[in-house]
Amino acid sequence: MNICPCGSNLAYEACCQAIIKGERAAETAEQLMRSRYSAYVMKEIDYLRTSLHPDHCADFNEKTTRAWAEGAEWHGLEILGTTGGGSDESEGKVEFAVSYTEQGTKKDYRERATFSKKDGTWYLVSGEPLPAKQVVREAPKTGRNDPCPCGSGRKFKKCCGQ
Repeated sequence: MNICPCGSNLAYEACCQAIIKGERAAETAEQLMRSRYSAYVMKEIDYLRTSLHPDHCADFNEKTTRAWAEGAEWHGLEILGTTGGGSDESEGKVEFAVSYTEQGTKKDYRERATFSKKDGTWYLVSGEPLPAKQVVREAPKTGRNDPCPCGSGRKFKKCCGQ
């Protein structure tokens, strides 16, 4: 079984592939978001264009999109939250995080995407990049002149801090 890249733990054929191939429509904004991520992983560039809102298709750059999709190693999608975007709604927002490796560097990308339903079909309208999640230190920071946390009895700057 080929697991869907969107993180649903369903078979790709029964999940996002059906949406990408036009066999069924995304029922929610989140489903469209998941299918767009899967389209990047599976390099389905035409779907990335057709799932954009018709008013925003002029902004689509196929060359850049293809280069990013093909040049990245995709690690996963995490849906952080949704507002609206249900099957009985016409607008919604999905906040998500994607991790990938590009040119040997692991990267994380967060975005709040806005979706709109037109004539029963969900479309991506826009995306707003969000700052990276702030790392919160669980233990206090070791100062240069503090004892080294390794237990050597030496100052941090003369031990593990070098």
